[in-house]
Amino acid sequence: MAKARSVAVEVLLEVLDRGRPLDRVLATHEKIEKVPERDQGFLRHLVITTIRHVGIIDAALAKLMRKPLGANQRELRMILRLGAAQVLYMQVPPHAAVGETVELVRGPITPMKGLVNAVLRRLQDEQKQVLEALDQPRVNTPGWLFESWSAAYGRQGARAIAAAQLAEPPLDLSVKEDAEGWAEKLGAKLLPSGTLRLPAGSGDVTALPGYDEGAWWVQDAAAALPAKLLGEVKGKRVADLCAAPGGKTAQLVAAGAEVIAVERDDARIERLWGNLERLRLKAEVVSADAGEWKPEGKLDAILLDAPCTATGTLRRHPDIAWLRRPADPGKLAKLQDRLLRHAASLLEPGAVLVYAVCSLQPEEGPERVAALLADDKGLRRQPVTAEEVGGVAELITPEGDLRTLPSHLAEEGGMDGFYACRLVRD
Repeated sequence: MAKARSVAVEVLLEVLDRGRPLDRVLATHEKIEKVPERDQGFLRHLVITTIRHVGIIDAALAKLMRKPLGANQRELRMILRLGAAQVLYMQVPPHAAVGETVELVRGPITPMKGLVNAVLRRLQDEQKQVLEALDQPRVNTPGWLFESWSAAYGRQGARAIAAAQLAEPPLDLSVKEDAEGWAEKLGAKLLPSGTLRLPAGSGDVTALPGYDEGAWWVQDAAAALPAKLLGEVKGKRVADLCAAPGGKTAQLVAAGAEVIAVERDDARIERLWGNLERLRLKAEVVSADAGEWKPEGKLDAILLDAPCTATGTLRRHPDIAWLRRPADPGKLAKLQDRLLRHAASLLEPGAVLVYAVCSLQPEEGPERVAALLADDKGLRRQPVTAEEVGGVAELITPEGDLRTLPSHLAEEGGMDGFYACRLVRD
């Protein structure tokens, strides 16, 4: 495991110090493939566990150190974080969690071996007391983000959201057909909305029954809801704007729609094609800017899942909390306005537009819709009903929009944070 731990330090430096998305680093870091295959799962688990709890880890380490590390002690900081993650959250034998981590301290930082050994051993001995003394949801969330959630959802709501991000999420699947049958085959729970749910840590997705034949695809329960808001789409011509990686396109095609999937990024288009091919589903895929693309002929409906800060997906992408900055929602709002206004301009009378973002920030959701409706008097909101989202009324806002929070369906394992609004052209 020594090689895995060493590479994990480099991955953490890329993500937490240099601000690169974790998914991209894991996909491109040249040293990962040099780690023995049997240890690569451990490497990924170690990194994501550290990032998921990094705020708590830092607060815990701070309680055990006489003085904080300097800003230039980046590698040492990452080593301590990895060691603390193993001590606090992973079933790593105590001697390995500390001893193997200490062995990472080499080169110019070799004199700090004693410090790392002492701090981690003390953490092993005092972890219960140290953790109990921390307000864990709060310290594990960047201040600006927690305050924004408090303003939007109240202090208690913000704490519930932050607490939900600490748990590894379940594995959610959308099926092409026969949800009950596949729930039985997979040993999955069938949620009221039609999503199949397997527990966290269900193993290699590609090894599950139905993967090779394209019977289902991975899609969070919340992410599966916006497409449902288009209603009956069989035989209708539907545009899915910003379509990659293709979960919503797959939903619409499986429901019988004639789908035009619009995406501008070549790498994401390749992923979209790959997913459709595995699922044996056909859609027209167009490489274009969704803010400029114009269809040939009439559209019955449009689904716009706009680029956003993705703060609703921290359970699955915990690095996002530490990569985003306070100005980001405002910057993205400009792009969202452009995409939303263009999408609305493509609507014929009677056609439906569903706007969605996987963000918890109001600036990216209801505020964008309010700005559009203030300018375009030919649009009206068509309220979402509880029946359309599995009968869960708490997912509907007073205005009639969809708003899921990571703390919703907590007893079932939670869900991602999503906002969606349905608009109709008069």
